[in-house]
Amino acid sequence: MVELFGNINPIWQALLATLFTWGVTALGAAAVFLAKKISEKILSMMLGFAAGVMIAASFWSLLAPALEMGRELGITPWVPALVGFLLGGVFLRLIDFLLPHLHPGFQADKAEGLKTGWKQTTLLIMAITIHNFPEGLAVGVAFGAAYYGIPGATLTGALALALGIGIQNFPEGMAVSLPLRGLGLSRFKSFLYGQASALVEPMAGVLGAATVLLARPLLPYALSFASGAMIFVVVEELIPESQKGENSDIATMGALLGFAIMMLLDVALG
Repeated sequence: MVELFGNINPIWQALLATLFTWGVTALGAAAVFLAKKISEKILSMMLGFAAGVMIAASFWSLLAPALEMGRELGITPWVPALVGFLLGGVFLRLIDFLLPHLHPGFQADKAEGLKTGWKQTTLLIMAITIHNFPEGLAVGVAFGAAYYGIPGATLTGALALALGIGIQNFPEGMAVSLPLRGLGLSRFKSFLYGQASALVEPMAGVLGAATVLLARPLLPYALSFASGAMIFVVVEELIPESQKGENSDIATMGALLGFAIMMLLDVALG
């Protein structure tokens, strides 16, 4: 399976992998056909799990290969890792500041970004779309890194990253579709909007893979950029949302479990 996948152009690899991550988001969004809401404890655990997966992936799948490539290029290893990491966070902060969005569980008056007349449903979708962009980008640059055969960046590692992100996309799909259903939308529309929030992932994945293939020296910066963007999402969104209410312990255990599983996937398969 891996050998067959390895014969495909990295851009197509990134597209196929991010279509998978989008598909898992759609699967999570489909939960709206079974229920109108989900237990807060379960949602907190799932969001904590997603945070753990992203934290582990940001290091083993992105920052560590960026450091290795810095050594390979004969430059100070930490320079591209540090610069790219900070730029990724600054970029997401800029998007967060400019693009109107509303995190699940908050009222419309708590919307962030520039003031707009968008409906609450649109604001909810935009919040998860912002979240999904760095995930797709991470998968794309991971396949680009694997193509160049950089130590620490392998095809199986890129596949493990896509699998880990796909797993944590399941609760994200639920986190969009179920609140939309609670706002009065039909089950079908709630599902449709829930899965649409992840359509940015294939686009970001192809963009990431194409960029590093066209400009190899950018690869360590691209890897660490994706890492910084993912950490921004975790700290700014996932952790606070998972810790709401009285479920902080459950959310924390979910984060530990997600971290451990992603670490296992990346180290064992990579």
